Amino acid sequence: MKALVTRLDSFGDVLLAGPAVRAVAARADTVTLLCGPRGAPAARLLPGVDDILVWDAPWVGFTPPPVGRGEVEQLIDTIDADAALILTSFHQSPLPAALLLRLAGVGFIAADSEDYPGSLLDVRHHRAPHAHEAEAALDLAEAAGFPPADDPRLRVLPPPATAGLTGPGPYVVLHPGASVPARAWSPERCAEAVRELAAAGHRVVVTGGAGESDLTAYVAGEHALDLGGRTGAAELSGVLAGADAVVTGNTGPAHLAAAVGTPVVSLFAPVVPAGRWRPYGVPYVLLGDQDAPCAGSRARECPVPGHPCLDTVTAHDVVTAVEKLMGEAA
Repeated sequence: MKALVTRLDSFGDVLLAGPAVRAVAARADTVTLLCGPRGAPAARLLPGVDDILVWDAPWVGFTPPPVGRGEVEQLIDTIDADAALILTSFHQSPLPAALLLRLAGVGFIAADSEDYPGSLLDVRHHRAPHAHEAEAALDLAEAAGFPPADDPRLRVLPPPATAGLTGPGPYVVLHPGASVPARAWSPERCAEAVRELAAAGHRVVVTGGAGESDLTAYVAGEHALDLGGRTGAAELSGVLAGADAVVTGNTGPAHLAAAVGTPVVSLFAPVVPAGRWRPYGVPYVLLGDQDAPCAGSRARECPVPGHPCLDTVTAHDVVTAVEKLMGEAA
């Protein structure tokens, strides 16, 4: 059986699909992962994936492309699968993807759907209320005939050695950036946390993407090693795997840290529910006011002056959380 798993949104979303992908891989001859451009680097890290199709869907993302008949027809002609699992977040519809998969000749399609699917789905599953995204994906896979095949925690392929980047000795990672501004701790608070972690005797490594070098340089200052823009997805997995703890917002590296088994201090803005998106399968400390006025808004820009849900968190709170996690791991 040739199986296809679809997860069309971001890096972290694709990592959270990993346990479900492994469940499908245990019963399929091959697994193709259909993902978007932002999720592709994560897709390349997942065990159980034989092939990757990258497509920028016009109903997904912050700056979706226009609908193009040629691009749609090319995708339909490329897909070759007997069965498909469409993974979506709790607020997304799987039906646009299901229509394209039907047109591509996929005979069996399963998805979570509150909307009536007509003939688009063979398994119309209803996710459990408030289920974590990783658990919801696994539940759907099981309903479609792909029960869990192993430990359901997140996993990635073995990370590369990164001591050449981080240097010798233990360290804590602070990742200040986030794909959604409303989910990011302020640069000033991040820089304060770096200084206080260093003062408490911790070696700090600051990470960030290629477009975040100004941010990471500011946050690292003279007190931390700045790796901003120096790690691709695989290298970042190695850096996170070597850390005693990772401090980050609700963004992809939080899930990558969980996938390599590293405890997470999660600076979590409640614009989406922590119960669905918190670090999964590893020890974590959740910081941030989960009852703030922005809760559940899915806002990209903070709608409350002063960003109080996160900026009321202090550097001291972060140091305390890091040391709590390190003490539990000792």
